[in-house]
Amino acid sequence: MDTYLDTERLALRRFTADDADLLIELDSDPQVMRYLSGGEPTPPEVVRERYLPNILAGYEKWNGNLGLFAAHEKAGGAFVGWFILRPGPQGPLDEVELGYRLRRAAWGNGYATEGSRALLGKAFTELGVRRVWAETMTVNRASRNVMEKLGMTLTETSPVPADMAMIEGAEHGGVLYEITKEQWERR
Repeated sequence: MDTYLDTERLALRRFTADDADLLIELDSDPQVMRYLSGGEPTPPEVVRERYLPNILAGYEKWNGNLGLFAAHEKAGGAFVGWFILRPGPQGPLDEVELGYRLRRAAWGNGYATEGSRALLGKAFTELGVRRVWAETMTVNRASRNVMEKLGMTLTETSPVPADMAMIEGAEHGGVLYEITKEQWERR
């Protein structure tokens, strides 16, 4: 495995063209997709024809330094989900989004915090990033807890996009957290 980043218990790697089934399985769990699509699975053809090609194109665009990364347990190699560290569509390379989507079997093990903490370290020490941001729904307390454990600060609230209005808790809107390199260094 071509490892992008190691943590104590996880190995993160770039996705390959052969990884569609991992993404399809992850996005087919209604609980995983609860705050993203109201529990609706991502159609397999969307994963194969749009999502995976976009992930692979991101590695080209950002020289393999940023993008979406598959996460596997070091002990046993089980796929636990993915982590994201990439700029917004038109954003500068020194302002990147942090995120994750984990299989339900991986929930509650501290993987989201562990992987995210390692990505913050890489972003601020190796990649020249000055600001990292993350978004979730206001009601997604588990993700908000991870962001707060990382030292990220709530900086903005906003309505959820119209295509997410059917999701439980959408009426409470979304939240944006961020941390700067200076804030991270002071921790």
